[in-house]
Amino acid sequence: MTVLVTGADGRIGSVLMQRLPAVGWELVAFDGDVRDGAAVHAAAVGCEAVVHLAGIATEAPWDVIRDVNIDGTVNVFEAARRNSVRRVVYASSTHAVGFERVAPNLAADLRPRPDTLYGVSKVFGEALGRYYVDRYGMSVTCLRIGTFEDRPRDHRTLATWLSPDDCVRLVDAALRADGFAIVAGVSANAGRYWSAESGRAIGFVPRDDASAFADEVQGEPHESDAFVGGGFTSDGFGIDEVAARWV
Repeated sequence: MTVLVTGADGRIGSVLMQRLPAVGWELVAFDGDVRDGAAVHAAAVGCEAVVHLAGIATEAPWDVIRDVNIDGTVNVFEAARRNSVRRVVYASSTHAVGFERVAPNLAADLRPRPDTLYGVSKVFGEALGRYYVDRYGMSVTCLRIGTFEDRPRDHRTLATWLSPDDCVRLVDAALRADGFAIVAGVSANAGRYWSAESGRAIGFVPRDDASAFADEVQGEPHESDAFVGGGFTSDGFGIDEVAARWV
């Protein structure tokens, strides 16, 4: 199956481009601007699935988030529809539910509680995916990705870490899934607070555990670690504060 990967030169995209072919996927890289609908449409010609990773991956002023994460995501789904691409894997984020308090065994498809405008854009992408499933019969899997790093870097990421190897396993499983699903994108961490059920439902079996690196983690826990979104739930990520830093 030929798969278009948007954001192919990003941190996650680069790993997928290197490793997904080994498990049977033929990849087409799109490193262009997803705001250019014609370019996205052209890139999707002949593809059978899309992994949509491109976007602003942190908090930013609304016009920046809107142009890339909202309008750009619409362009990707429309390119898929108009090219008869039946399957989309959408990179959402745990920041779609960032204001949810940490608790054991959280369901992956919790109701939206975005912690930032970035999180709002991820909620939009999930809702858009649901629409394309119901309206056009596509299959869409939304991955609420935790913290993608080579190794966990702090106390919070002992719970939220998604290893590169598990990320490949996750996307591979999502590319084979039918219908609509929201899946927790985290590894098999001993301290994870997300239920593994959503992953099992699509055949995702993570193998890595952040606790193997616990002795290397620096610093102390933060008060914001009580929320799924961590530091993004703090006062410094309000609309005005972010706009002031962006200038």
